[in-house]
Amino acid sequence: REGVQTVGIDRIISHAGVAKASLYNIFGSKEGLVRSYLESRHAATRGRVSQALTRFRTPRERLLRVFHAQGELFTDPGFKGCAFEMASAEAPSGGAAELAAGVYREWVRTLFTTLAQDAGVADPDALARQLHLLYDGAGLSARMDHDPSAATHGPGRRRRAARRRPEDGTGLSTTTPAVPSPGHALRRSEGPRPV
Repeated sequence: REGVQTVGIDRIISHAGVAKASLYNIFGSKEGLVRSYLESRHAATRGRVSQALTRFRTPRERLLRVFHAQGELFTDPGFKGCAFEMASAEAPSGGAAELAAGVYREWVRTLFTTLAQDAGVADPDALARQLHLLYDGAGLSARMDHDPSAATHGPGRRRRAARRRPEDGTGLSTTTPAVPSPGHALRRSEGPRPV
């Protein structure tokens, strides 16, 4: 809530009401505590998304519902943004927080890839990359713009991108870029071009 590096170990121990030796015996270090926290967040997210997806039958519905599950998190009054982004931004390169964030991000990408494959998308990897960007962008928008509807309503591009028919190649429209950027247009025949 207040930052990974800015909150000292003595404050954590005082707030938790444990001895310093107990914390170090269980987690090894503050970095180990942060890794454990991130692993717990990952498990909670995985559980929330898995539960949300069981309510839908078609692969296309399941693909869209990932964003609804994400949006549920944004309505929590304590939502401060992506825990993995925040922790890894403050962490040393190659540290436990960065590694835990990498595992989480790989799970998100694999989830989108698998759901896109199930939906019959011609290029599930390309669609998964784009949906992952939209997923990340929704989290940033929810935090920075204080917009809990960012995952499900927003300006509408996320939902339109995710709703494209599988027969559209990558699953995205050939006329409207899913992730607009200057000088970049997504075309079915070419796939993503470098900016």
